[in-house]
Amino acid sequence: MGERTGYAPGTFCWTDLGTSDAEGAKAFYTGLLGWEPEDLPVGDGQTYTMLRIGGKSVCALYRQQAEAQPAWLSYVSVEDADASAGKAVELGATAISEPFDVLTVGRMAVLKDPEGAVFAIWEAKESFGAELVNEPGAMVINQLNMADREAAQEFYPALFGWRLEQASEDPPYWGIYNGDGLNGGMVDLPPASGAPSHWLVYFTSEDLDGAAGRIGELGGEVLVPPAPIPAGRILVASDPQSAHFALFEGRVHP
Repeated sequence: MGERTGYAPGTFCWTDLGTSDAEGAKAFYTGLLGWEPEDLPVGDGQTYTMLRIGGKSVCALYRQQAEAQPAWLSYVSVEDADASAGKAVELGATAISEPFDVLTVGRMAVLKDPEGAVFAIWEAKESFGAELVNEPGAMVINQLNMADREAAQEFYPALFGWRLEQASEDPPYWGIYNGDGLNGGMVDLPPASGAPSHWLVYFTSEDLDGAAGRIGELGGEVLVPPAPIPAGRILVASDPQSAHFALFEGRVHP
């Protein structure tokens, strides 16, 4: 089972969705992935919806307060959010949000890497992150779609101590290792895409073809239909509010 009780520094530990329509997003993802939502008040009339499988937290969503593109945010566990944010800025990142306390559960910062990919760092206090990963419906991997390979592969190992190993040549793909554990992936963006670097969150699926059909029925769109990779199959999709995410069917780590 992919149950977790903590994360070593440098490990992807959480993801949440900032969306323009929290109720619409809840309906879409619970219909697609079977998540159990629980609305938690977080002050100033705001709600943070915890999403669970079998009572264990897997991710969350919330309604954005400002006009922004709906998106999933990848969180990396760190020992000291202030020190890690400072180091990231020294390495060329931009602080979108300086380190701040999230009630009593942790301390975080939101950063943009030198090529424009947004991610978060999380210093655990009462909450360490996802209690379940690598199981159907739970987060399985975070992938950097990179516009500048050299810059990305210099920045992240310097910040988190990651080790990168090339897993395939066509397309060129690198596994991200934190210690001995596979922690994520990196792939080149097509040069003609013109898209900035960005992180893409994958969730595990037991039935990728069935999920592809449900995405459309629930109001989303399949952007990359089910496609084979060495470890299984993937698809990339957008939800009804245009946030991108991916699904993976195949071999997972415990």
